[in-house]
Amino acid sequence: MEAYKIPAQTRIGHVHLKVSDLQRSIDFYCGLLGFEMVMLYGDQAAFISAGGYHHHIGLNTWHSKGQPPAPQTAPGLYHTAILFPERKDLAVALQRLIDAKYPITGASDHGVSEAIYLDDPDGNGVELYWDRPKEEWPLDDEGNLTMFTRHLDLHGLLALAGK
Repeated sequence: MEAYKIPAQTRIGHVHLKVSDLQRSIDFYCGLLGFEMVMLYGDQAAFISAGGYHHHIGLNTWHSKGQPPAPQTAPGLYHTAILFPERKDLAVALQRLIDAKYPITGASDHGVSEAIYLDDPDGNGVELYWDRPKEEWPLDDEGNLTMFTRHLDLHGLLALAGK
């Protein structure tokens, strides 16, 4: 019997995060990163998106209001990855973080993508990235993907931000 493979068109539709302070999280995801508010669910949850989708990110305080961040070594979500359509969009997001003096925890060139890493106000990891076109992905001599982690040229990226 052949092993089941999930359909190639399958996508991860949204992430739902437990947060300790709903307004603080809205300020981060909408105010700083630029997501749009779709719906508030009382004072306990918010649904936000890019481009009018019903929601890419759900934020709630149902079990976490006023609680400290989860320990870094506990099992759980490592990070939420937010894919930008173009390299310039990632550059603009990086410039906004710099202008806001928001702490960045890392920046990497992975061959297939370029990524900026940070934590949201509750310590949830966030990756902001863009994918290179598939025909530019690094391959070995047999045609196998060879992702890597290298220094990201931040100055080259920021040059696209238009500032």
